Amino acid sequence: MFALVAAGSVFFPGLFLLTRRSLRRLIGWSDGDAAVVATRLLSSLQAVMASSVGCVVVWSCSDIVEDRHWLTDAYIFFATPYFAYDVYAMYLCHHHRLRVKGHEEAEEATLAAVAGFLRRESLMVLHHVFLVAFCFPASFWRQGKGDYFQALLFLAELSTPSVSLGKVLIQYNRQHTLLHRANGLVLLLTFFCCRVLLFPYLYYAYKLLSLLNGLSERNPSCCLSLRYCNLGAGLLWPLQLYWFSLICRRALGQFSRRPPGNATAGRHGSPLGNTNTANQSDGHRG
Repeated sequence: MFALVAAGSVFFPGLFLLTRRSLRRLIGWSDGDAAVVATRLLSSLQAVMASSVGCVVVWSCSDIVEDRHWLTDAYIFFATPYFAYDVYAMYLCHHHRLRVKGHEEAEEATLAAVAGFLRRESLMVLHHVFLVAFCFPASFWRQGKGDYFQALLFLAELSTPSVSLGKVLIQYNRQHTLLHRANGLVLLLTFFCCRVLLFPYLYYAYKLLSLLNGLSERNPSCCLSLRYCNLGAGLLWPLQLYWFSLICRRALGQFSRRPPGNATAGRHGSPLGNTNTANQSDGHRG
């Protein structure tokens, strides 16, 4: 367990630093540009890894309560440090955007800048803190059961690559291209299926299993796990509904707006060129 946590603690920050340095040297981007794109790339990589693990475990479980797969707990331990790293990466992106915009806020002391970041990204930071504080201990609360349900939660990451691609396209001022609109449709579909419908399906699958096998929620052996699961769903699902409403609102605005004829890339092709739009909340990342 500790070896996997240590490996994740080295892998995610190390790959971020390597990617940022490679973008600076090979493409010639500034440190801020490279940091923002490296953050998006690593978010997409983690999402692909989590979704792949989820698919493997889901397809391997014939008994959705008793069947186990070693990848479930292994990936939880390995990926837990990612959420701590991602908070720091989001702060770096916030800091670089302020510098590009040239606001006085960029000259604030470090503590004030951190406080501004926490105010702006409070929901996202709380989301990440909750995942670390709740999902990591959940591996022990499950008492070796329910790998199928945990794997379904991994599949929620399927929408993250679309979010990352959309933000990069906006940073390049390509929000009026066909690629951006097609990516928006993919985002709507994946977010709705893998985030909005996910939690009702978890309850549906459990209730169906209870009816077929005669299980009871009053069974002391599962009462504690159900209590924690209900708490987690009650805190996470409203966030998904809120972010999905933001995605729908932006999608409606995008498709109802006529594309300008002179849309150009940000200055010198910088992915931070269009900071007003890119500075909006990611909607979700983890």
